[in-house]
This record gives sequence, C-alpha cells and structure tokens, in this order.
Amino acid sequence: MSVANRPATMRQMIDAATDELAAAGVASPRTDAELLAAHVAGTDRGRVVFADPDADFGDRYRQLIARRAERIPLQHLTGTAAFGPVTVHVGPGVFVPRPETESLLEWALTRPLPDRPVIVDLCTGSGALALALSTARPNATVLAVDDSDDALAYARRNLAGTPVELVRADVTDNGLLGEWDGAVDLLVANPPYIPAATELEHEVAQHDPAHALFGGDDGMAVIDRIAPVAGRLLRPGGCCAVEHDDTTADRTVEAFTRTGAFVDVTARCDLAGRPRFVTAVRRSDRGGEDRA
Repeated sequence: MSVANRPATMRQMIDAATDELAAAGVASPRTDAELLAAHVAGTDRGRVVFADPDADFGDRYRQLIARRAERIPLQHLTGTAAFGPVTVHVGPGVFVPRPETESLLEWALTRPLPDRPVIVDLCTGSGALALALSTARPNATVLAVDDSDDALAYARRNLAGTPVELVRADVTDNGLLGEWDGAVDLLVANPPYIPAATELEHEVAQHDPAHALFGGDDGMAVIDRIAPVAGRLLRPGGCCAVEHDDTTADRTVEAFTRTGAFVDVTARCDLAGRPRFVTAVRRSDRGGEDRA
C-alpha cells in the first residue's frame, strides 16, 4: 500500500479535526477533538492517540466534528458532562453544569455538618450538585428542587439509584419545603442569574434553556427570592451558597444581608478569580453569630 493510500492514524485525524474546529471558532479545538475521539473510540482522552480505530471510527468521528464545528455543545454530542467527582447525562433542555460551579461545590464539601445532615439544592437542573453532595455525604438527606420538566427528566436519570429526593417546585415559592423549616444544614443554589440584556456566546444562547439562564432585567429576580427562603429553611448555624453573575456580587450580598437572617455574608470567587458565589450563615436564634 502506498503512503498516499495508507489510512490516517488517530493522531492525524485528531490533528485535522483540531484545525477544523479552530477554523470554526471553537474555543478549545484540541481538547474537544481529543474528547470526541475518545468518545467514539470508547477510551479516555489520555489514551486516545494510542487507540486503534475500527472501520467505522472515521465516519462517526467526522460526523461529530462537523456538528461541533456548527457549535453544537460538546456535552450534547457526548451526552455527558463531568462535574467535580461525578458525571451526569445532559442534552437539549437542561443546563450543562460548568466548571465555575465546582468552586461552590468545593466550598460546600468543606462545611462541618452533622452525621446525618439535611441538604437542599435549589434549581438542581441536571442534578449535578445534588449528586456530588450525596456522593460525598452518603448519610445525608438531599432534596433537589426544580420546576422544569425537561431538566427534571435528566435529573431523574442522573439521580436514579441514589437517596436524593427530587422535588418539582418553584424555588421562589414562599412556602417551598415548608415541612423542613429550620431543619436544613446546608443549602446550595445555581439559579438563573444572567441579566436579560447580556449577550451570550452562541453555544450558550442557542443550546442552554433560557429558563435556566436569565434572572430578569438585573439578574436578581430569583436570587432576591431565594435569600428569604434560605433564611426560613436553614437551622441556626446552617450555611448556604448561591451562585450569581460576576456583575452582581454586591447585590447578592445585599439580598442576604437585608433579610436580617444571616451573618458572615461573604462574596467568593471561582478558580479564575471572578466573583462567582455568595455564602452566608443562618443567624443564631440566640442572637449570636454561629459560624459554619
């Protein structure tokens, strides 16, 4: 067989795919080319260049690369998204968990909690945060709340076989989870928080559900309602963390401060150094400043 007719190696196909994705404006062309190759080959990214592609690999890989070049999200093509220590199923109709939220998860995992804590995840979406917290705290009662039927379908799949209880409800409902008033040890939320006029990247604007993205004109419509809900649900000394737009850290701090229910209201950054989430501790009924 002449060199010209020799089948392309895995490395050559990935190199060509990288060039195609770069020309299409994909932000991480090499990474995405390798991850899609690994997905088709049924291996992991670190070993994919050594894989021996079967007869169908080339066609399947080129089809996925073409779709990625059309800016279909990588996670929609693979059907999964990694989030901290877990991997969840995702696709059209559900928000794809982002690495930025892993900073909130890391903070939550360091909280000193009782042996059998009660944890609430508001706006659970795919269930990624709830799943990660339940995995780390197997004795916890975890309640995951969302009101999107599309998101809940993915969450049910991701949380199947776990002790997480999935609740269909509006997180801004004043009576949300009323039976748990004053009993929750940790509350987390990644709500819709993008201001309505914000221009988004094509992949986000076209493929993430608007219901999970936009939080009204100023991005605070849901966060402003979550703060008093958190104050009602958390026990004295219980703690919460809520993600926000990088332009609304001060307003999120204000939302929790003005409830009068919290101390230690703190703005925190993600791994890239951007303002990303606010944490707070439920004030003691005795008027002290419990810290969690």
